[in-house]
Amino acid sequence: MANTFILAAAAPVIKGPLAYFVTPFFGIVLSIAVYLLGQWLFKISKGFFLFQPLFVGMVMGILALAILAKWLGMDTAAFYTQAYKPGGDIIFWFLNPATIAFAIPLYKRNDIVKKFWLEILLSLIVGVFIALSLIFLVAKGFGLSKVGLASMLPQAATTAIALPISTAIGGNAAVTAMACILNAVIIYALGNWLVKIFRLKSDPIGTGLGLGTSGHTIGSAFALELGTIEGSMGAIAVVIIGIVVDLVVPIFATLVGLR
Repeated sequence: MANTFILAAAAPVIKGPLAYFVTPFFGIVLSIAVYLLGQWLFKISKGFFLFQPLFVGMVMGILALAILAKWLGMDTAAFYTQAYKPGGDIIFWFLNPATIAFAIPLYKRNDIVKKFWLEILLSLIVGVFIALSLIFLVAKGFGLSKVGLASMLPQAATTAIALPISTAIGGNAAVTAMACILNAVIIYALGNWLVKIFRLKSDPIGTGLGLGTSGHTIGSAFALELGTIEGSMGAIAVVIIGIVVDLVVPIFATLVGLR
């Protein structure tokens, strides 16, 4: 306890305009504000994919931090760490229970899971290996460094699962988060088109698994809009893909020389 008081006393007192931002409330309010802005733009644009709230929130949040950091005469990374991160970490904590909540639509249609569990499991495992191979080959083709490659590989999983995996194999969590979000936004934008191209309308199980595997939580939310079967399959895809990626990506990274 004494050490705590000593450290608190030794901590520098922040003065000036920065003092108004160095509080968890700033990160929380900024996160909610840019997301609500994204929702409003998405609504008035009648679902235009570039105004997907998560994507808009990411872009507007980065712009807001860069502008505020310049106004305060600070490096953007330092301003992010000191001002936004305390509140941002609180928001990030909710990713885990939000991901677990996907068990609800899964439970509602567990009759389908029990009937087709082997087909579902095998298709998702094969899908993960194909995704990892393609991600690695494309990233390698663009000449990404080891850090870049390690950042790209976990994007097959949803953000809450991908970030710690990325850090564990030497990747950059921020790059991984952006890759996951962009991936999901693209799938949301092309979802209907992909369903038509691959003729999945008559196969709700395949539709849900495909959207959940490729689009993560946003893909699963889109699948839920199509029907309860699609939504439950999207949910199980997010869960199983996360487990498989957690187990396979570290091994894959070792085999390709990233660790």
